[in-house]
Amino acid sequence: MAIWVALDAMGGDFAPQATIEGALWAVKEFSELGVYLVGKPEVLTPLLKKKSHKRLKIVPASQIVGMDESPIEALRNKPDSSIRKAFELVKEQEAKAVVSAGNSGAVLVTALFVLGRLKGVSRPAIATVLPTIKGYAVLIDSGANVDCKPRHLLQFAYMGNVFAERILGYKSPRIGLLSIGEESGKGNTLVKQTHDLLKKSRLNYAGNIEGRDFFRGDVEVIVCDGFVGNVCLKLSEGLAETLMTMMAKEIKKHKLAVLGFTLARPALKKFKKFIDWRERGGAPLLGVNGEVIITHGRSDAKAIKNALRTALGFVKQNITDKIKEALEAESQSKNLEQVSEK
Repeated sequence: MAIWVALDAMGGDFAPQATIEGALWAVKEFSELGVYLVGKPEVLTPLLKKKSHKRLKIVPASQIVGMDESPIEALRNKPDSSIRKAFELVKEQEAKAVVSAGNSGAVLVTALFVLGRLKGVSRPAIATVLPTIKGYAVLIDSGANVDCKPRHLLQFAYMGNVFAERILGYKSPRIGLLSIGEESGKGNTLVKQTHDLLKKSRLNYAGNIEGRDFFRGDVEVIVCDGFVGNVCLKLSEGLAETLMTMMAKEIKKHKLAVLGFTLARPALKKFKKFIDWRERGGAPLLGVNGEVIITHGRSDAKAIKNALRTALGFVKQNITDKIKEALEAESQSKNLEQVSEK
């Protein structure tokens, strides 16, 4: 029996072409996956043409949330949006997860409205997996919450800890708090107060880390507010793409370099795949009562395909239930729930 995922087929810079192509790619590659294409049938049907698949179904939604629209206004004024309809499929248990490359603010607000928060979570957060020298690390929050309080970052740390343990396989992952210096006295008020909370927590807190430590792999969870996290994420993506472009331009200038590149092609190809954000597809929105994968607004078919793969994996591993269990255990044994109420 197929595991059905609701895809916001109208969301993203390259939708609906990219979402349709990504969904077709995904159902062909993953035999367990079924995809609900949520959007305007008059737009989606012609794009499918003869490419239809028995595990692809169109679910009508007459409205689209623009990338620059106010999330609150979209929720109020567009009850038949593709984002809203996708979440309602999960609430009605027709689908097991939601994937969207659309307006991330609208995805967050709609997820809270339709699915609700997990107990012990004041604000859900986006957890993005980053490559490091030693493996991978989780950046949380990478864009859901622009303004945060210390208790929010503490909750992010707990959710990131569960993610690193259950998804990445790290035992007792090390938690790092992003700041402008390693010393405990460095940082703004938010960082200093969060540092004190993390020191008192049951987490494996490694202290403050700087931006240069991102990819060293000395911590498995990097905690920050969503404004800083999103800037760091976009900077990292842009730097990786720019370095690859600059390298290619320099290689073309020298004949011996071209020969060297030819010999090193397998290693470079593997490296490029390792740092390519499209390979990871999307990032989970942790802290809501359901599996939600938010992917980049400029996602192409490859990114959509991999976001659907990620959603399938989260469903199969019951990640939300595991986070819920972990948060409940923490609140019973320590002060997570007390902090969330202050």
